[in-house]
Amino acid sequence: MAGNTYANMLAALENAAAKLGLKEDEYSFLRSPECEIKGSFPVKMDDGHVEIFEGYRVQHSSMRGPCKGGIRFHPDTDEDEVKSLAAWMSFKCAVANIPYGGGKGGVTVDPRKLSKGELERLTRAYTKLISPVIGPNNDIPAPDVNTTAQIMGWIMDEYSKLTGKFTPAVVTGKPLAIGGSKGRPAATGMGILFNAREIYKRFGKSLKGASVAVQGFGNVGSIAAELLYNDGCKIVAVTSSQGGVYCAEGLDIPAIIASGLKPSEYKADGVTAISNEALLELDVDILVPSALENAVTEKNADNIKAKVILEGANGPINHAADAVLDSKNIYVVPDILANAGGVIVSYFEWVQNLQNYYWSEEEVNSKLEKQIEDAFKTVWDTALANNTSLRTGAYMVAVSRIVEAAKLRGYIG
Repeated sequence: MAGNTYANMLAALENAAAKLGLKEDEYSFLRSPECEIKGSFPVKMDDGHVEIFEGYRVQHSSMRGPCKGGIRFHPDTDEDEVKSLAAWMSFKCAVANIPYGGGKGGVTVDPRKLSKGELERLTRAYTKLISPVIGPNNDIPAPDVNTTAQIMGWIMDEYSKLTGKFTPAVVTGKPLAIGGSKGRPAATGMGILFNAREIYKRFGKSLKGASVAVQGFGNVGSIAAELLYNDGCKIVAVTSSQGGVYCAEGLDIPAIIASGLKPSEYKADGVTAISNEALLELDVDILVPSALENAVTEKNADNIKAKVILEGANGPINHAADAVLDSKNIYVVPDILANAGGVIVSYFEWVQNLQNYYWSEEEVNSKLEKQIEDAFKTVWDTALANNTSLRTGAYMVAVSRIVEAAKLRGYIG
């Protein structure tokens, strides 16, 4: 991905550690992952020839529990990106106060160019590569960019074959029929809605009438847009990787979703085309960047006009841009809080798998809302007490919790 994402993570870590007054030997273990797997594996293609793919699995920290984090299939996936995302997962799980550490995985591939059979064979080969380090008690993968519930099903099945026993708790985000959780597909978008409600409560306002722009109309962005729309927000723009649409009076989000079209292909009265870049600079109340990393950098940060940014993607704002946005008094609800809904409900799925007892969607969403409310309050109060941004507040909460665990386990003095 564009930019050195690991450097962005390290900058946030160092800033939080300084604010907490930590000595270097108290947090230096968080600068590097505990374990990295990088390997190449062959996959037989439909026409009989064999292609070699590169895959990764990184475990950043297991101080607070088993590592947790998604797997992405993307042509730009590389070691730096996966390491960064694994670290962010450590901090995200700590902010959400769930008993996990952070991990992440990826394969350098464009899955759109593969048939279903090729995709399944690639997934099973990748599972064999990482099988020595994953498992319900040490590292639990989940879906991420370009991976689906079906892919999680294949991983679970392959791992179960390799270990000789049915092991649904090895992954989360599975189909319901094989141990998935109700509420999981919408969980990240639902978490964005709950975070939006929480910050607007601090303003003494409801979300009704708030103007919103959403960059990235995939699983996270489209669900967040629909939920915010249903909560009374006016969604004025949405984009995907091909571009998108804008309407000053507000878009009919359910109609766009029901059409099955990419946002750039949707036509209606008053609707005009807009690019991903232009969407970021719209004069809106809430901006939800839900695409990929480094969408907002020092090059365009000064043009951002939104009052609140909810990071639907991981790392959509780089470290240099953060300082600019902070100087403009823009509230940024950071990724490790804003999009934590997915990992929180993944935790719920894991618990249900281990108990072999499953909850209703209402129970899942109720527990998710309470978890987000508690996490947001802790971050908000920490930021307020230390006169810092919400991102620094969130990292202070996360780093302090991980460091406390490391001290209690005897890894540091």
